[in-house]
Amino acid sequence: MPEYRRILLGGAAVQVTVDGDELVAGDGRRVKTETAQHLPPVVPSKVIAVHLNHRSRVDEFRIGLPGTPTYFHKPTSSLNAHRGAIVRPEGCKWLNYEGEVAIVIGKSARNISPEEAGEYIAGYTVANDYGLHDFRDTDAGSMLRVKGSDTLCPLGPGLVTDWDFHGKRLRTYVNGEVVQDGSTDEMTWDMHYLVADIARTITLYPGDVLLSGTPANSRPVQPGDVVEVEVEGLGRLTNHIVTGPTAIRTDVGAQPTESEEVLSTALGGDWEFRGIRPPRR
Repeated sequence: MPEYRRILLGGAAVQVTVDGDELVAGDGRRVKTETAQHLPPVVPSKVIAVHLNHRSRVDEFRIGLPGTPTYFHKPTSSLNAHRGAIVRPEGCKWLNYEGEVAIVIGKSARNISPEEAGEYIAGYTVANDYGLHDFRDTDAGSMLRVKGSDTLCPLGPGLVTDWDFHGKRLRTYVNGEVVQDGSTDEMTWDMHYLVADIARTITLYPGDVLLSGTPANSRPVQPGDVVEVEVEGLGRLTNHIVTGPTAIRTDVGAQPTESEEVLSTALGGDWEFRGIRPPRR
């Protein structure tokens, strides 16, 4: 399966192909994969993510799914790349990983059927849909700061074409230990359904990204942790967690919270009490 990456080469963003342990530019220049400075493999105009899709995650939440998927938006300013630093702002505590498969659009799509959707997909890459749950109490509806803060949408390492999404294993590792272990076969709505659903009212352009959901066991990570998401046939996306250089400003806007909603979402369990118990003191 062909794999394309974007790297910084000679001070410019260059698309390269994977050839063993080297990356090859169109003009013949070669660079070792391990020393290359990766960029996100695509440049989307938008990133759209489904809320819940994997059955193991739904079971973990102890809820039932609606009849159709719901979505949120991650701004393009949240984009990050393979081996990039994930910033947990100073003053925040509840940053969770969510290993996922990212769908990449290949040509403009509008009002298409699920059966046609595959023709509009360029390929797939690995994603980690990080969530900063400290802001969940104020942004639960939009998820804007929870999922859209800077650096929280790493993609990569490359775009793989001609990848069959059926029956593929997805694993997330923290410091080398498996923390999520799922399969694309546990998705309630497959890749083609998600693309066709969004394209009913939102035109999808080449490079646009749809995140397809995460399995169970999303949990917090700490500065210094190394987080890797591996998808069978797509490779392994690696990032590390750092503390932001500045604290969340206190003279404007909502502040980070530690309500039962925040803790139950970040840590898992006690789902029947979400949003019911009073804030912790």
